[in-house]
Amino acid sequence: MAGRGVARSCVQTALKAANSLVGLAGMAVILYALWMLRAWSAQAAHLHRHLPVPWFIYTLLGLGIVMCSLTCSGHIAAETANGACLSCHMIFVFLLVILEGGITADVFLNSNWEEDFPEDPSGNFAEFKEFVRSNFQICEWVGLSVVGAQALSIILAMVLRALGPEREIDYDSDDDAVPARLPLLRNQAQHGSNYVETNLPRRSDSWTLRILDKVR
Repeated sequence: MAGRGVARSCVQTALKAANSLVGLAGMAVILYALWMLRAWSAQAAHLHRHLPVPWFIYTLLGLGIVMCSLTCSGHIAAETANGACLSCHMIFVFLLVILEGGITADVFLNSNWEEDFPEDPSGNFAEFKEFVRSNFQICEWVGLSVVGAQALSIILAMVLRALGPEREIDYDSDDDAVPARLPLLRNQAQHGSNYVETNLPRRSDSWTLRILDKVR
């Protein structure tokens, strides 16, 4: 049982660490999206006209919020080790990984992948593409690290779900603790019966002596 508890504690710590890495990436995406949204709002105010919705900025903002939400849910699931929480966390992370994998496959396998996305009026999408192309190795390692942390989060959640939550012995009422007291009561009853049995011959002997004295 002690080894099982140590293994559960290690898995919980590793799951929290993997979720923290995903959460940091989500916070970075949110900050980047907010910075672009601020620049876009300033540009729209300068032009004094209504501009189309910048879908790329809001997509990044939503992605960052989802990643941070998954991090929070992952921490709760890791702390409680509840089967339902861990299952929900695994499902949502798996869906996010599938979405990321689909977009990556479309970008690398489709030569005209840019046509699958709508036109970005803010121009930030084109700037982001140029940044990725100029820093492809760094972006590749960052992306692989985030996806690896998400995959590790799924595996660790499966292991923790198999280990199950920590079981604690707790008595809800005094009735649950009665069986633990029964042996003591039985011992007392046995001692009492032995005491009565040992005292019986003495009482019979004293009664016999009194009768003999009266007869004499």
